[in-house]
Amino acid sequence: MQRTIHRSPLLARPVIVAMAAAVALTATSCAKSEDDASAGKKSPSAAADAGQKVASPKPGGKTCTIDAYGGEKLDLKGATVGFSQSEKEANPFRIAETQSIKDEAAKRGVKLLTANAQSQFSKQISDVQDLLAKGADLLVIAPLNSDGWDPVLQAAAAKKVPIVTIDRKINATACKDYISFIASDFVEQGRRAADQMIEATGGKGEVAILLGAAGNNVTTERTKGFKDRVAEKAPGLKVVFEQTGDFAREKGQQVTEQLIQSKPGIKGIYAENDEMGLGAVAALKGAGKKAGDVEIVTVDGTRNAVQGIVGGWITGVVESNPRFGPLAFETLDTFTQGREVAQEIIIEDGAYDPSNAEQDLGRAY
Repeated sequence: MQRTIHRSPLLARPVIVAMAAAVALTATSCAKSEDDASAGKKSPSAAADAGQKVASPKPGGKTCTIDAYGGEKLDLKGATVGFSQSEKEANPFRIAETQSIKDEAAKRGVKLLTANAQSQFSKQISDVQDLLAKGADLLVIAPLNSDGWDPVLQAAAAKKVPIVTIDRKINATACKDYISFIASDFVEQGRRAADQMIEATGGKGEVAILLGAAGNNVTTERTKGFKDRVAEKAPGLKVVFEQTGDFAREKGQQVTEQLIQSKPGIKGIYAENDEMGLGAVAALKGAGKKAGDVEIVTVDGTRNAVQGIVGGWITGVVESNPRFGPLAFETLDTFTQGREVAQEIIIEDGAYDPSNAEQDLGRAY
């Protein structure tokens, strides 16, 4: 069913996911972009609303237990958890993600070891191996890439260390190589972005896609969702330009500058994350364009992007909630107590548009 995000501040969606006990968990804090000078403190209600919530489970979904995985029960409070972040914490998504993990570990009194791969996959592999060597009993990994994890998976299996992956999927076998994958439905995010682009453009004209980084499922699935929905609902809307912006603001600006030169009549830009979308805004401003000349739809929900809606430069933002801490630790706690957890845990995401951006700015990170 087609969804239109201009009518609701928070759109929950049905997703294929199994969970023995679906819980609504609330993050205790979030982070903001480094250049968001206007960001103030959130109200308690805004902070509560910003937490991740698990989508309604579908009966019969696959689960994992410690007996099936091969391991021993332990008390999470006395355990050491290793967290591997994939990218430097200049991107607001990564800032909020890491802070959420740290906050939840502190709240639970869990010893936390952290490492940041600085967007270098070889470093992330060595980082996780180092976390294992330092005694991590459990791992939470935000993967940079989906492939190439065999050395880590083999090392973790040898020590019977359970792994939860967040945000991006590792191409491996659930309940053998890792216990759970926690993330948004990226295909659905692409569909919802397409719905918004279709509404903004009237379903006609030429649009461009600023692709995310190659080599991970997020880019592939957000692209598929967008293209499939456009083909289904708006055949008059043509994707005439696709180029990677690597999920980075500077690269998004550079690619959009090229786009303006090669496709001066472009009507819309779908940026697969907010940072690239904000780079596109900078490029349009530099080219003398006015707010609204080109429709921009993005995915993430950062403070600056939502403020861009208020300012008229961004049409809308599909949320991708980075506050994984409570849900990741709840999953580890449930698993280490010997109870089953879902192999795939999908979260609900909200949305921002001109009808709710200003009032819901406190939800953004």
